[in-house]
This record gives sequence, C-alpha cells and structure tokens, in this order.
Amino acid sequence: MIKKRNTSHLTLVFLLGTGLTLFQACAPQSNYKIPTIDLPETYRGQSDSIATQDSLSISAIKWRDFFQDEQLTSLIDKGLAHNFDMQNAIKNLEIATQQTKQAKLEWLPSLDLEAGSVAYQYRSENYYGTPSTNYYKNKGKEAPTNMYVNSAQYTSGLSLSWELDIWGKIKSQTAEQLARFLQTAEAKKAVQTELIAKIAEGYYNLLLLDAQMEVAQTNYELTKNTLKIVELQRDAGQITSLAITQTKNQMLVAKALIPSLKQQIAIQENALSLLTGQLPTMILREVKLAEVKQEELGSTGLPLALLQYRPDVQMAEFELKAKNAAVGVAQTARYPSLTINLEGGVNSMLGENWFNIPGSLFGSLIGKVANPIFNKRKLKTAFEVAKIERTKSEIDFQKTVYTAVTEVTDALINLKTSEEQIEIADEQVTTSRLGVKQSNLLFNSGYATYIEVINAQKNMLDNELNLNKLKLNKLQYGVQLYKSLGGGWQ
Repeated sequence: MIKKRNTSHLTLVFLLGTGLTLFQACAPQSNYKIPTIDLPETYRGQSDSIATQDSLSISAIKWRDFFQDEQLTSLIDKGLAHNFDMQNAIKNLEIATQQTKQAKLEWLPSLDLEAGSVAYQYRSENYYGTPSTNYYKNKGKEAPTNMYVNSAQYTSGLSLSWELDIWGKIKSQTAEQLARFLQTAEAKKAVQTELIAKIAEGYYNLLLLDAQMEVAQTNYELTKNTLKIVELQRDAGQITSLAITQTKNQMLVAKALIPSLKQQIAIQENALSLLTGQLPTMILREVKLAEVKQEELGSTGLPLALLQYRPDVQMAEFELKAKNAAVGVAQTARYPSLTINLEGGVNSMLGENWFNIPGSLFGSLIGKVANPIFNKRKLKTAFEVAKIERTKSEIDFQKTVYTAVTEVTDALINLKTSEEQIEIADEQVTTSRLGVKQSNLLFNSGYATYIEVINAQKNMLDNELNLNKLKLNKLQYGVQLYKSLGGGWQ
C-alpha cells in the first residue's frame, strides 16, 4: 500500500524560502561604480585646434592601415600567428572562456547518480530483512535467531542539492568570473598591441641600420678617393706624410662602421625572427628608411576619451570590477545560506528486488539553513580584506589612467620635437654635403688644405648618421603614440 506523502518537509522549505526571499531586497549589495578621476580636456602639448576637431578613434585604425609597408605587415602576420607570448595569451583566453561557462551555471542545482553495494555484518536474534524485502521469507525458510548476519545493501539513486541565491552570493561570484574573463580578453589585446609595436620598432631599426650602412660605405669610398689624391700630392712633395696618416685615419673611421653595422643587422634580424616565432633567418625589406609611411595621427584629434580603448586601462577597470564583486561574495558569506537536498532511488538486499516498487523506493527532502555564529573572525576578516583590496584596485586604476595620459603626452611631445629636429638635421646634411664639394674643389685648386677636406667629410658623415637616427625616432614615436592611444589590437 502506498503511504500518504508527508508534506511537512515541503511546507518547511516553502516557509524558509519565502521568508528568506523577503530579505533579499534588503540584502547589502556591492554595486559597481567607476571611480571619478579628474583629467584635463586635452593632453599637454596638444593644440586646441587638434583637440576640437571631429576625430576618428585612433584605436579604430587597423594596424594594416597604419603600417603601410608590405614586408612589415607580413612580419606582423607571422608574429600574430606564431609568437609564443601570443599563443599563450590565446590559451589563457580559452581557459577563461571555460571558467566563465562554468560560472554561469553556478545557480543551477547539482545532480549526482549513485549506484553500488555496502557489505556489513551484525548480530541479530531475529532477522527479517529490510523494509523493502524479507530475504528468508521470500526463500520459504525460517529466519535464524541469535546469529551473526553477513549481508549486502544494494542502492541506486539520484541526489539533488540546490543552494538558493538568497543574498546574491552566486550572482557576485558570476560577476567576478565575468570580469576576470573580460580582463583576460584585454590581456590578449595588450599582448598583441605590444607585439605589433615591437615588430614595427625592430623592422624600422633594421631599416636604420641599412641606411647607416649606405652612409658608411659612401663615406668610405669618398675618403678612399681623397687618400689617393693626398698620396699623389705627398709624392709631388707638396704635403708631408702626416697628411696621409690623418686622411687614412678618417677613412678607417668610415670603414670600421661597416663590420659593426653588419653585426647589428644580423642580431636585429635574429630578434625579429624570434618575435615572429621563427628560427634566425634573413628579413626581407625592399624600402628605405626615408620611404616609410605611417598613418598621420596628429590630424585625427586626440580626445582623452580614447584612453578607454587602451587594453591596460580596460584590464585595470575589470580588475576593479572583480575585486568589487569579491566584496559581495565575502559580504554574503556572513549571512545564512539555504540549501535544499533531495534524494530518491531504490534500496534492496538483492539487486533483483530493485524493481519491487514501491517497496524498494526511498526518498527524502531536506531544507537546511546554515548560519555562521563564531568562526574566530575569519569571515569578518575576509570581508574587511576584500574591501581593502578593492580600494587598492581603485588606486591601481587611477595610476594606470595617469600613466596612460603621461605616455600619450610623452609621445606627442617626442613626435612634435622630432619633426623640428629632422628639419634642422636635414639642413645640416645639405650644408655639409656642399662643404665637402667645395673643400674638394678648393683642395684640388690649392686653395684649401687636406685638414679642411677631412673635417668637411667628417661633418658630413656625422650629420648623415644623425639624420637617419632622427628619422627612425620619428617613426618609433609614431608607433608609441599609436600604441599609447589603444591602437594595434585589431
């Protein structure tokens, strides 16, 4: 006969659930609020005319559009596909994705299946089996008395456990995991931005070394020709051997640059190969340093709002959101928790009697309220520490924003001054080349000494090398500005 269902458990759970749910609206919540940071309307060194222009977000400029060199974009493609740090960043994002999927299901109940048997021995004067079966009676035998009984209990059933999110603890845990996931996604962007900047800077440095090699070889040939003329004049008795020594020394200065530059070129190629996930190899380049073009950033406008696209700023904010959610978790851990446990299945001395329904059925429904009373201040300490950690994250967030503003400001100043320096250096190169031409004419005509020729050639060598370095600086400052404004991750 089927027994009448006992509804006392259900009534208890309902009353507890209803009562605690009423407190949910009153439960303390740790709502996120972005910190207020006092920032200027423009960057230092930025003209008002640029600041007020309608601007395209620099972070929206794709790196393929910013870098307009096919060899460089090919290197970047290789780097994004094979760079080891980039591959790890992708794997970290995959891990965070799996953890986020799991966190989204925390509010669901847990369901477990159990099946097995338990062997035991006990003393019994009269053994009649279990509530679900009577072993000896079924076998037509008389039950023994006053004996040790060896038996086994066969059990199979489902158990369900469900913690109700009364105070929003699970909600806070999910919010924390989501913030961690988004932080990991921004970390991947940061790795990509840094990688692209390093590849571009390394490639531009390689072009600089090529340009310096060209200058060194040109000056070497020039001084070598000057040395021949000086030797002829020495043979004619017009000058002393000191002139040959000094002229040869100037020639060797230019000549010594060549093997040094070859060494630097090979090392830079190896560094670029490693960045792109390759073994050391030659790097193809078809353009010269002076021919490189970049997207002009100064004309796009640079509002401070663009800092929100920087991966490191986004990471700092998501860290703050995660720490804020952790405060909610620590806060709700101090309040009562309501758990509903439901079990049901079959239980029998013999596996074949599992299907002796309803005799083999069992079930239970338990509603449990757990409330911490005294635990050596652990929960309060965890809560207070969580609040302090949140405050630290606010400080780190402000520091990250200020650092971003500083980096943009530095890049703007460097870019602006580099243009002025290039203009002056270009004039110096033009003047020094004219000086070499004039000194050679005067020397051949007897109106200038070899010392004047040597000095003119030395000045031209120094000025050409300096001009190339300034051109490299301008390209790298452009990369730094693009990166500092959040560009390069798409």
